[in-house]
Amino acid sequence: MARSSDPFDSQEDDSIEADDDEQPDQDAVTLLSADHAEVRQMFERYRQLVGGGADDDRRGQLAGEICSALTVHAEIEEDIFYPAMREALDDELLLDQAEVEHTAARELIEQIESMDPGAALYDAKVLVLGEYIDHHVQEEENEIFPQAEKSGIDLDTLGAELGERKRELMSELEED
Repeated sequence: MARSSDPFDSQEDDSIEADDDEQPDQDAVTLLSADHAEVRQMFERYRQLVGGGADDDRRGQLAGEICSALTVHAEIEEDIFYPAMREALDDELLLDQAEVEHTAARELIEQIESMDPGAALYDAKVLVLGEYIDHHVQEEENEIFPQAEKSGIDLDTLGAELGERKRELMSELEED
């Protein structure tokens, strides 16, 4: 069975695999939370690679997958989820903070992508990115998502939009 090229698909279990077209749409909170869980696992694997003295190629490949996953995730949040939340919620500051956190993460991602995995500070930058993302995820899951669930917004429709856009972006990444 071929592995999915979606960096958010778990690489731990090859026994269950479906084409993106066969996956049912998830509500927005479920889809974004699943992305969060997958990227957390990827950062944990990266920490293990660093601790185990893995070679540059292995660390660089995983760091590239992390950066791709985060870039896609940030784009769907910024283009679809956050605008919907701005209409549904009365907490502009919380959403502004989330976007600032995305900007900081994007800057680190650009630095990581422009570096060689053997360069000084490479591992440190990937690990600090993981810390930024952990903080950001906690705020989303503990503050934004509960408000979204209480807001009355149609999270199923929003999830379908997020899923469709995510598949488009992942397809574009595969073409590059």
